Amino acid sequence: MLHIIATPRGSQSHSLRVSEAFLKGVREQSGDVTVDVVDLYDHDLPALTGDNIEAKYTLMVGRPIDRGHAESWQQVESLIEHFVSADAYLITAPMWNFGVPYALKYYIDCVVQPGYLFRYDETGQVVPMVNGKRMVCVTTRGADYSAGTFLHPYDFQEPYLRAIFGFVGITDLQFIHAQPMDITPHQREAALTGAVAQAHELGKGFLSRPVGAPA
Repeated sequence: MLHIIATPRGSQSHSLRVSEAFLKGVREQSGDVTVDVVDLYDHDLPALTGDNIEAKYTLMVGRPIDRGHAESWQQVESLIEHFVSADAYLITAPMWNFGVPYALKYYIDCVVQPGYLFRYDETGQVVPMVNGKRMVCVTTRGADYSAGTFLHPYDFQEPYLRAIFGFVGITDLQFIHAQPMDITPHQREAALTGAVAQAHELGKGFLSRPVGAPA
C-alpha cells in the first residue's frame, strides 16, 4: 500500500490521526501488509519545467523522447513506477481552499502522464492503464461539506480526486471526511472521533474485499 501524505503538520495532523486508524485496521486484518510512505512535504519531486515539460508534450503527440530529454525525464518515470507498483493507495489530505493541497496537485501532475497511466486509442478515446486497484482518501475540512449542506457545491476536493484517479482506472475510491473541524472544539472532537471509528472499521475489511465490491 502506498500512503501519500499531503499534510505538512506531521504529528499534529488531524487527518493523519484518521489515516493511522485506517492503517491499524488494515494491519489487524492483514498483518503482512507493507505500507510505503511518500510524504510530499519531505520529498523532492521532479520539476515539470524545462526538459521535462518538453518531454511531456512530446509524449502527448505520440513521439518518442529524444536523448537530450531522456535523463531528466527518468526522474519522472521513477516516480510513476513507484506509484504504479502499489496494489492499493491511501491519500491523506486536508481540504485547502475547497480543493487539494498544492503538493498533492503537483504530485498528481507528475505521475498522471500519457503512455504511463493512460493512453489514447486509434479513435482518440482514453484507455485507463491503472486497473484493478483501490484507494482510500482521508480528508479533514474546516466546515461541513456533506451533500445537502450550503457548502456542498464548494467541495472541489472529492470530485477532483474521483475524476483524476478514475480517469486513469482507479474507480474503487472511498472517502473518509472528518468535518467540521473549525467551528467549535466539541464539533471538532466529535468529527474526529467519528472519522477515526469509520476509518478503523473500513481498514479491517479493506484488503479482503474484492476490488469494486460494495464496502
